[in-house]
Amino acid sequence: MKALICRKPGELIFEDRPAPGRPGAGWALVSISHVGICGTDYHIFEGKHPYLAYPRIMGHELSGTVTAVGEGVAIARGERVVVNPYFACGKCIACRRDKPNCCVSIEVLGVHRDGGMCEELLVPAGNLYPAAGLSFVDAAAVEFLAIGAHAVRRSKLAAGVRTLVIGAGPIGLGTALFARIAGQAVTIMDMSRERLDFAEGQLGFPVIDGATVSPVDPVRERTDGDCFDLVFDATGSKASIEAAFAYVAHGGALVMVSVVKGEISFSDPEFHKREMMVIGSRNALRVDFDHVMAAMHHGAIPVAKLITHHTTLQNSPHDISRWAHQKSGLIKAVIAF
Repeated sequence: MKALICRKPGELIFEDRPAPGRPGAGWALVSISHVGICGTDYHIFEGKHPYLAYPRIMGHELSGTVTAVGEGVAIARGERVVVNPYFACGKCIACRRDKPNCCVSIEVLGVHRDGGMCEELLVPAGNLYPAAGLSFVDAAAVEFLAIGAHAVRRSKLAAGVRTLVIGAGPIGLGTALFARIAGQAVTIMDMSRERLDFAEGQLGFPVIDGATVSPVDPVRERTDGDCFDLVFDATGSKASIEAAFAYVAHGGALVMVSVVKGEISFSDPEFHKREMMVIGSRNALRVDFDHVMAAMHHGAIPVAKLITHHTTLQNSPHDISRWAHQKSGLIKAVIAF
């Protein structure tokens, strides 16, 4: 089969790899249709991922068709599916508590093991979710949107709260959309005027320019001096996360959707006097994937606006290398097989 390999930072090549073969018990073979390109993929290409061994087949935002199944698999051949790319051990403390998204030994397709930028992929049947009624393009967007849906569910705050989402990239926009679906009054902050214009003009969110000298001033102005009940940081920026503590109202919560390498520091008196919560959010669960697909079926997610760039498998080496550096107008790109 044909596969796109990141052989080393900055080098993408096609290789003919052996076909995966027949699936064993509990596994299924998926013919890949579409792959969303994630920020993680760009980091792998640029050599910025801290825990990756090259060469690697990238790709974890996947849709496809089941072409063969092993013994004990209920999903049918010919079924259109979304792939959950998080492989959990099923035995650790997190898995025993029904939290496989933060499994102690988690392996993510395209990161810890070869992913879906190839023609066929063997996947545990439990990681395949039926996507009947969705286009293959929309199905490839489910995983990144599930990250935001999971973060909103983790916050556990009621409808009607005032919410700030920092970061207007794909994950931040997905978080904002599902916060709005949950009935929250959502504002988006970013330092990019282009992304703010997209969030405001295309998606209808009020925005705050994070590039201002003191973003805390417009934060207070928008909230009658109270700050936001709920703040999500989806920037992947240490400075942004540390600044976000000051945007949280007394009794509020900060949800860290993004992750940074290193340590985060904050003023304990400021944290303490707010009695605020700090919540980590990692990956997503089946319930989040199902929530995203239901929202898509109801027309609540403008997928066509979010997927701004398209390419083919043949053109993907050139386009990925270009989009890694040319971000203007780019929200989400998808490879069609």
